[in-house]
Amino acid sequence: MSSQQEMSLVTANPPVNVDQIFAEVDMSAGDSSTTVRATVVQASTVFYDTPATLDKAERLLAEAADLGSQLVVFPEAFIGGYPRGSSFELAIGARTAKGRDDFRKYHASAIDVPGPEVERLAEMARKYKVFLVMGVIEREGYTLYCTVLFFDPQGQFLGKHRKLMPTALERCIWGFGDGSTIPVFDTPIGKIGAAICWENRMPSLRTAMYAKGIEIYCAPTADARETWQASMTHIALEGGCFVLSANQFCRRKDYPPPPEYLFSGSEESLTPDSVVCAGGSSIISPLGIVLAGPNYEGEALISADLDLGDIARAKFDFDVVGHYSRPEVFSLNIREHPRKAVSFTSKVTKDEPVKNEHF
Repeated sequence: MSSQQEMSLVTANPPVNVDQIFAEVDMSAGDSSTTVRATVVQASTVFYDTPATLDKAERLLAEAADLGSQLVVFPEAFIGGYPRGSSFELAIGARTAKGRDDFRKYHASAIDVPGPEVERLAEMARKYKVFLVMGVIEREGYTLYCTVLFFDPQGQFLGKHRKLMPTALERCIWGFGDGSTIPVFDTPIGKIGAAICWENRMPSLRTAMYAKGIEIYCAPTADARETWQASMTHIALEGGCFVLSANQFCRRKDYPPPPEYLFSGSEESLTPDSVVCAGGSSIISPLGIVLAGPNYEGEALISADLDLGDIARAKFDFDVVGHYSRPEVFSLNIREHPRKAVSFTSKVTKDEPVKNEHF
């Protein structure tokens, strides 16, 4: 789809004057009633074409900035692509030449972090003066990770979150994140973090993010089912935080045609216009109120004004790691150090300290 011609707009409030939106908000005075304009992007990757996907991301980011958005969240695996329907021709104890080549092409579409694509995304955030949360497929050597990258309006790369638990066949394609990439960033518009798709169902992960004070909880996903909305509403209520869920809207024609790319088990029933991911992106308040979405109609920018005062209002009722916790009964230990398969201890002279390198 052409994002310029066919992109629809869904907002909870009328468009605002961009000149009246501050790129940064000073919250040091304790004013919890600040309003932040946020947008979740519902759009499809240009599959197997990362440069074209980056171009599309910039067009969408420009449109969101024109709405006065200060925070823009993209879907899971937007850069690099979500390999929906693909089996990579895997079976227990067997692989095929085509399946291996499918992985080769998918690996080529992924990005290095850091790398030139990360630099371009940082420049986009700087150019449009937004906080940017972007779903990517990260390449580290020959292992891929489903990752979220964070950028500030000055064009600084803040860090990343790697998906801890890929779902089902994703585990054969993506590596597993560890506790070293579960960040919550304290920014002038609130404390921002992310969990990806079904790892949002992991109570321990959510609790770790609540304990870090998350206020704007980003949930890039590939789940377009209506039941997903129940999870998003529950997280907003449980965490007393805003939840911004971004999913792709894809038709069969957004993926390469057969036989290059096959939707396993359903290819014969699909037409080019068949919807293979219906979106459902939404924004939900800490009080469980749906501020925008869910949208199942097509590619869209889904925007809302977040009244940060709602966080305190919600926490008055329920503070999951505060006055509603029972630390004398329940406790949770988070191991945040990187888990590496191989460590090297450098050879040293008697006057030099031991140097450890992890890869």
